Amino acid sequence: MARDIQERIKKLIIDRRLPSGASLPTEPELMELLGVSRNSVREALKALQAMGIVEIRHGFGTYVGPMSVAPMIEGLTFRTVAGHYRGEDSLLQLLELREAVETGLIGRLAGRVPATDLAELDALVDRMEHEAQSGAVAAETDRAFHATLHRGLGNPLLGEVLEAFWQAFHRVRTDLVGLPQDPKVTCRQHREILDAVRSGDAIRAERAIREHFGNIRMRLGSPSIPMPTNPGASTPAPNRAYGQ
Repeated sequence: MARDIQERIKKLIIDRRLPSGASLPTEPELMELLGVSRNSVREALKALQAMGIVEIRHGFGTYVGPMSVAPMIEGLTFRTVAGHYRGEDSLLQLLELREAVETGLIGRLAGRVPATDLAELDALVDRMEHEAQSGAVAAETDRAFHATLHRGLGNPLLGEVLEAFWQAFHRVRTDLVGLPQDPKVTCRQHREILDAVRSGDAIRAERAIREHFGNIRMRLGSPSIPMPTNPGASTPAPNRAYGQ
């Protein structure tokens, strides 16, 4: 019953072609429209809010939500942490998922990244090299490089999914592991990816991205991944300096 009401509200949003931020019918209107009780409507709306499909603004009403992949990030993060405590290679699994997506896309980017994005990527690698002199490449610089690299594909959903993988991996990595890194290698690998894409050489670009992820896999597998000292601690957003 509850699932049926959720599906009917989602259908209403689709049928009326409501964009994010648009107001939904009031609770009494939904009760009449769906032929269900107030409690049933409220339970359905709360469930849809948890998925990011609707947004309940107390005192104002209910609106179409941002429909973001934020719940996916939380789910990936929780699954990875839980798997880690069970002794699984869950962080490696998450990395391999992202690697599969980026490796599959890199050939499409070779020779097709707009000049303005190439200039921005050049500046980001220059920033990496400057940061490396202080001992580590900042997470936000690495993040910006990958986001800019794929922006030229013009696929907002793809961008959101890659961002979800990135955030989940780095949030878990920040809390659970301390990986050794050589910032010079980080800079060199990003420069090679950029040069390969700029040259239009799809084979070289794929080889560069595989080397990049292979280096991360090697560091994940080297010695052992330490268990966190506080199992109940929450996983913070990525704010440490570390290169990928």
